[in-house]
Amino acid sequence: MSNQLDLYQQVILEHNRKPKNFHCMDEASHQAEGYNPLCGDHLWVYLKVDNDEKIVDISFSGSGCAISKASASMMTSSLKGKHLSEAKALFTQFQQLLKGELDPEKDSHDLGKLKIFSSIWQYPSRIKCAGLAWHAMNGALEQSKESITTE
Repeated sequence: MSNQLDLYQQVILEHNRKPKNFHCMDEASHQAEGYNPLCGDHLWVYLKVDNDEKIVDISFSGSGCAISKASASMMTSSLKGKHLSEAKALFTQFQQLLKGELDPEKDSHDLGKLKIFSSIWQYPSRIKCAGLAWHAMNGALEQSKESITTE
């Protein structure tokens, strides 16, 4: 278990230091703001979706804790090139993972490297950090005009 915890910490710290796809996207077709009033994490998620409902580009900007930024970074890397139906399925699977309802070692999933967040359910206050960008992405897909909050 110690090796898994060490790997988790290394991945989180690396994505926090050098987040992938961390920039505003002027030509976004979908975007949403996500806010966690409990800790102050505040992110924007931008998607460029083509006519075939494929995510051709995705990025995020804002500020947040290491877990929030790492989750957003890994989310953007995982969703780039996916069809919207695949993105929605990954959203559902990731939420199940965060709540401890999906065991990546036993249950079928398409999470790939995202399974690194599998023990976060043990830290209830961190679930919202890891899920914020995902909720914002889902809000962007639904073209929500409201700020997405974790409350």
